[in-house]
Amino acid sequence: MSRFLLAILVAASLSQAQDKPAEPKQKPAETSAAPAPEVGPDAVVQQLFDAMAARDALAAKALFVPDAALFSLSPTGKPNKMQLIDFLDAIGSGKAVWKERIWNASVLVHGGIAVVWAPYDFHNNGSFSHCGYDSFSLLKTAAGWKISYISDTRETEGCVNPLGPPR
Repeated sequence: MSRFLLAILVAASLSQAQDKPAEPKQKPAETSAAPAPEVGPDAVVQQLFDAMAARDALAAKALFVPDAALFSLSPTGKPNKMQLIDFLDAIGSGKAVWKERIWNASVLVHGGIAVVWAPYDFHNNGSFSHCGYDSFSLLKTAAGWKISYISDTRETEGCVNPLGPPR
């Protein structure tokens, strides 16, 4: 009889072991990826300058709303409008090294609109080209801050840059 009871106990324990899910050999990796930090309007402007320097028209395009407007005021006071597609073509097709820098930027944000206003200088192939003031208008979209409007002055005299020559 003892063999019989022993066989029943072994069979019962095997049956219970099959009903239990097997313990995982490794714990699954926890996926608590933190959301990416929001990129502010001034960082979007810097991303544009980086895309210009890299001659990366696709990266630049991603920073704009469709049909964004671009205006420059010439030294003579004449406003010049550039289509966004022409600006992107100039970025992507050029060979010159562009470097645009801003400093002392004023960033104003209210809800889903923002303005970045700053003095700037622009260098083409390492040589000073012009300076002035940049004004960027941005809109907060589901994809983040996007540039909707750029206006700038283009000056060639009286340019003073506290950053010194570009590196």
